[in-house]
Amino acid sequence: MLPPRVTTKLDTLPAEPGVYVFRDGDRRVLYVGKARSLRSRVRSYFTPGGSDARYFIPELARTIADFETIVVGTEKEAALLENQLIKELEPRYNVKLRDDKEYLSLRLSPKAKWPRLQVVRRPKPDGARYFGPYHSATSARQTLRLVNRYFQLRTCTDAELASRTRPCLQYQIKRCPGPCVEGVDRADYDEQVRLVGLFLDGRHDELVRDLESRMKTAAATYEYEMATVYRDQLRAVDHVREDQRVSVVKNIDQDVVGIYRQGDQAEVAVLMVREGKMVGVRTYALPTTSLPDEEIVGSFLTEYYREGAFVPAEVILPIDVEAMDGLAALLSDRRGGRVTLLVPQRGARRKLLEMSLDNAAHAFREKTREREDVEARLGKLMTRLRLPRLPRRIECIDVSHSGGQDTVAVIVALQDGAPDRKRYRSFVVRTVGGGDDYGAMHEVLGRRFDRGRKGHAGWELPDLMVVDGGKGQLNIALSALRDLGIEDQPVVGLAKEKETALGEKMVDRVYVPGAKNAIALRESSALRILALARDEAHRASNALRTKRGKKRMFKSELDDVPGVGPRTRDKLLAALGSLDAVRTATEEQLVLAGANRSSARAIRKALGRPIQPPPEPPSGAPIADGDAVLAEDQAIENAFST
Repeated sequence: MLPPRVTTKLDTLPAEPGVYVFRDGDRRVLYVGKARSLRSRVRSYFTPGGSDARYFIPELARTIADFETIVVGTEKEAALLENQLIKELEPRYNVKLRDDKEYLSLRLSPKAKWPRLQVVRRPKPDGARYFGPYHSATSARQTLRLVNRYFQLRTCTDAELASRTRPCLQYQIKRCPGPCVEGVDRADYDEQVRLVGLFLDGRHDELVRDLESRMKTAAATYEYEMATVYRDQLRAVDHVREDQRVSVVKNIDQDVVGIYRQGDQAEVAVLMVREGKMVGVRTYALPTTSLPDEEIVGSFLTEYYREGAFVPAEVILPIDVEAMDGLAALLSDRRGGRVTLLVPQRGARRKLLEMSLDNAAHAFREKTREREDVEARLGKLMTRLRLPRLPRRIECIDVSHSGGQDTVAVIVALQDGAPDRKRYRSFVVRTVGGGDDYGAMHEVLGRRFDRGRKGHAGWELPDLMVVDGGKGQLNIALSALRDLGIEDQPVVGLAKEKETALGEKMVDRVYVPGAKNAIALRESSALRILALARDEAHRASNALRTKRGKKRMFKSELDDVPGVGPRTRDKLLAALGSLDAVRTATEEQLVLAGANRSSARAIRKALGRPIQPPPEPPSGAPIADGDAVLAEDQAIENAFST
């Protein structure tokens, strides 16, 4: 039974394009949608026996208390307003892709003085070009490695570029033209930027034609070194194209969207076709949703083709979506050219659509199997450790310090067996020092459990807390729980592998409260989830300790310089990148980096100990293989730095 307020409003809806907002009894936004006709669209949700009944309607009818409509002039305006309201209101039922932090993109800004590739997690409408997303750091690194090896763009950070006085090893191994100190032709550099864009866009046919022409021209004019560069770039493109499948559709850029659904679970696949060739497929597991398929697809398109994302000339869809013309106009604006939305019924496009539908179904089944496997492993873990509930969320603490200094701790979280980085928590130990690991663990666990006990958002108590250590660390955790009056929090200790005084090897083992003997980790593959939590906590705490140690070392020397305050210190660090760079900087460089003249002189007097750079290798001298590998790795890490 619909609320009277809703029934009354349904009778007065206009037959014009617009946006509607459904709300519950607490005025929270349930859903935001667009319509070419508000009257027919909104009424369709509440028509008895409608085709949507098995998905969205039952849930909506139970929760809706009111709705609002906004009339606009065109379908395009409706699509724009819907997109804006979804961002502002964060509706409960609208489709959202996995958090941006889960994916990486490559950013290339033509506006930069000397553009370079950077790895970012949140694309912005800043005029830069974004490529991806890449589902893992490994795939992003592989792409960067290929680009850095065959296309000459700078790889150093902006701070390094500003402070460099001589070319780095990237220049020596001919992977960077050296714009930091060398006279580089801007037109040639911009051309490399364009070629990298073509390569990352998957426009390989156009890129091959361009490179072949340049290689022939360079060879004809006896510029054999440049001809060799173009030849190597062609080989890189050929390597990438080896596994591509050729479609029979004309030479255009297309995305093909497929959807697979079982109940309230859905998977969307996007088949990417560039210049008539399939270059890849991405799949997205959508959160539990009761929306009908056409609204899932429509919301997905608005989210997927956000500002700054690449939009192809043609998007093939499995079904018609509401206000399709307006959505096409919105995507055309973001592309800067016409975008066509199609629902093919036959021919080559239909075959591509069927392939995308098959990929969505396959990904759904694979992820379902993975979830079932995790469920089984967590069930075994619950049984083996005698836990009161399935340990869907596991947390693990690790304490780290440097010789008693910079004592920190990190608590990491696993959700269904996978790292949940949004719930990682970092702590600086306040009350103890000097390497008192037990005292540090007691303090940090007390702070963590106290926030959970008080019901702070994001600090809910986990299904299982793991402490890195044996019986001693486990007793410390139990003591912290007792001090707070928490009695039902499951906790175990995880001791590392070690060798006894008799030379016997003891594998990783789990200590459970009340049990006399530890459980050997090798006894069950399910217990290896605990090892993952322990290793991740160890990695994160070491990283935090190293970061704080570097910060302390930097501060300790600059803070003693008269006239240098925190603001100047931070400016110098941001601009020059390291204390070594501050030491070797000239007075003029320090002023440019943010110090005033008197502070620059004081820094030169206090810290000015010039570091002699290693001699440059003679022209034509061979570079050691190890140095080249290190330079390549450093170039990739620079792309990940902000």
